[in-house]
Amino acid sequence: MSISTVKLDGIVADYFAAVNASDEDAIVATFADDALVNDVRREFWGKDAIRGWVRAEIVGDRVTVEPIDVIEHHGQTILRGRYDGEYDKTNLPDELILTSYFTVRRGRIVTLIIIHNALYPNPARTVATATR
Repeated sequence: MSISTVKLDGIVADYFAAVNASDEDAIVATFADDALVNDVRREFWGKDAIRGWVRAEIVGDRVTVEPIDVIEHHGQTILRGRYDGEYDKTNLPDELILTSYFTVRRGRIVTLIIIHNALYPNPARTVATATR
């Protein structure tokens, strides 16, 4: 099985540092020109569309993310994080945990999918426990 817990680093770490700093240009710089972001089942293709999403919904809403788990799985980085900010929290849980799925190529994010999943244990820990 290729699931392993890892330390957050590289361009994905740069992305979250820029998000937490509300730095629009630095966030957009982490993406490839033809990248795809899917956030709340909405697609943003290319840097211009991604910049609009970042400006309105990340920087504009002063979003911050506290990483909880970082997992590598078949070359994909999966991060579960605690999100906060000044966005509309109607019908959201008090503690909003979202999962971000990153695909990186040539040092840039080419795909970012953000999903509000049901919480389950970290698969890397589950696998380690199951194989003992």
